[in-house]
Amino acid sequence: MTTREPECVTLKRRGAEHVAQLLSGKSKREELEFWDKRTESLRSQQKSKRSDAG
Repeated sequence: MTTREPECVTLKRRGAEHVAQLLSGKSKREELEFWDKRTESLRSQQKSKRSDAG
């Protein structure tokens, strides 16, 4: 009997693979720029949601 992997683990792995593809071939500086932009985007989304809720 084979045990199936929980869907959340599958989704996490798929996401990690996607990020690895996005970052492949990039220098450390480019990776840092990527994460800075993604972080700023997330903060902007969070700020927008807070102002919509309040």
